[in-house]
Amino acid sequence: MKLDRIDIKILYELQKNGRITNVELAELVNLSPSPCLMRVKKLQSEGYISGYSAQINIAKLGQTLTVFTEVTLKNHRQIDFARFLAAVEKVDSVVECHLVSGGYDYLVKFVTAGIAEYQTTMERLIDMEIGIDKYFSFVVLKSPIVKAHMPLTSLFPV
Repeated sequence: MKLDRIDIKILYELQKNGRITNVELAELVNLSPSPCLMRVKKLQSEGYISGYSAQINIAKLGQTLTVFTEVTLKNHRQIDFARFLAAVEKVDSVVECHLVSGGYDYLVKFVTAGIAEYQTTMERLIDMEIGIDKYFSFVVLKSPIVKAHMPLTSLFPV
């Protein structure tokens, strides 16, 4: 399926507000409701829309600690990466994990109840002997900009 600018605009609007009505969405993308709904259903069936979810204001629930951790592995064979990922994906507090270029291998984002929980998690990962050589932790003090949506219309101009 080749996407046009209207499809991109539909995706852009839906990622900002997944609860928007079809009529409101149709207005925003300059379509009548029926063709708009057909496009949304096509985008879903083709896998461009993988699901809908609620954005939770975690600060309302209580205090948390966000830590970005640079992880360097001892070895760099495929099996070493696979072993690390298999262990890390089972850790509830890991919300993102990125294989990156540069001076370390992975950038991992943890969200925990506090520093003690984060440290316990890291100690448990080290004790599992999953190939971690070293890690550096960066505690988030404030997140002045966090966007839940991607800039689709500028990334994919049609």
